[in-house]
Amino acid sequence: MTTQMTQGSSRREAASLVPSLLRSVSVFRFAALAWAIGGVALSTEHLEQPFGAVALLTLMAVTTVALALWHYRPSWGSMARPWVVVSELLVGVVVLVGDGLVYADERAQSLPWSWPGAGVMAAGVVFGKWAGVLAAVAAGSASLVSEIELLERETGWVGGLSKLGLWLMAGALAGYVSERLQRAERQISIATARDEVARQLHDGVLQTLAVIQRRSDDDELTVLARDQEHELRTFLAGNSAIDTDIDTESLELEVELRKMAALHEKRYQTKVQVIVASDCPTVSVRKTRHLLGAVAEAVTNASKHGQANRITVYAEPAEDSAKGTIEVSVTDDGAGFDAEAMTPGLGISQSIIGRLEAAGGSADITSRPGRGTQVTLWV
Repeated sequence: MTTQMTQGSSRREAASLVPSLLRSVSVFRFAALAWAIGGVALSTEHLEQPFGAVALLTLMAVTTVALALWHYRPSWGSMARPWVVVSELLVGVVVLVGDGLVYADERAQSLPWSWPGAGVMAAGVVFGKWAGVLAAVAAGSASLVSEIELLERETGWVGGLSKLGLWLMAGALAGYVSERLQRAERQISIATARDEVARQLHDGVLQTLAVIQRRSDDDELTVLARDQEHELRTFLAGNSAIDTDIDTESLELEVELRKMAALHEKRYQTKVQVIVASDCPTVSVRKTRHLLGAVAEAVTNASKHGQANRITVYAEPAEDSAKGTIEVSVTDDGAGFDAEAMTPGLGISQSIIGRLEAAGGSADITSRPGRGTQVTLWV
């Protein structure tokens, strides 16, 4: 539930960021249009096709106004639709090619000037920096065709390459900034969601556990509540490290597995044997924490649902490198179940499979009635 809430919040943040960036591009588009109109007005003596120039400027103006209205009226639909971006790029190509048809060889500036750069930046904002680069190449190629082939200017490649270089930087930078801002928005959204969950846990679950410890006459229940409170407080204090993929930090897998086993034996009176191969590799803190959580869930399921008397946790280097670096098997002598007929519950789908998938790993569960269960984890 927390993951779904966080992902939904992240998507909403990203969805609000892109329109804001596109509205900023609209400001540039109007400024470039005004400059283009001024440039044509100051160089009318170089026009061979005045009506063609007016038609191109009109096309640019209509596109500029239409895109501005589209970007400022979200009710019209997603302003980041691919066809909207592609349409503007096509208009940019048309006016760049048309520039070579309406002007003579000599003119102060190209008819569209920097106006096609708005489409290049929009492509970068919506689809990322590489899309911005491709859009710049398309616009730059049209400019070179106009300068060299249509105007037949000997030095046309200089102006064409200059605009190509400018648009390459604009498209790549717009895409890079958009990606970084969206990543920052997602991180802020995740942190905000976790803070909210932490407050709810602190005000609700932790207080309930504290009341149980104070008022319960059942020693076993009191110990269980105290252990749960300790685990929850530890999680809340260090949950920011779960998504930190920093290899310079250390988290000993064997030490943590033995702590988990000792706590489990105390709680469920089930023997848990931990074996870690001497050549077992180390992974990042994030992956180790996800792996430990999945192992703990598998061990708990073996005791609570499988009625196991003995559980063995074995960690070793993964035989199949495509699946991961570490392979951990959790084997029990419990009642087992029909794995093919059983629908995975929340504990398996989220606490085991979901945890490992979040860390780039996977899980496999093998079980037969009366034959125990084996959960194999890769990360």
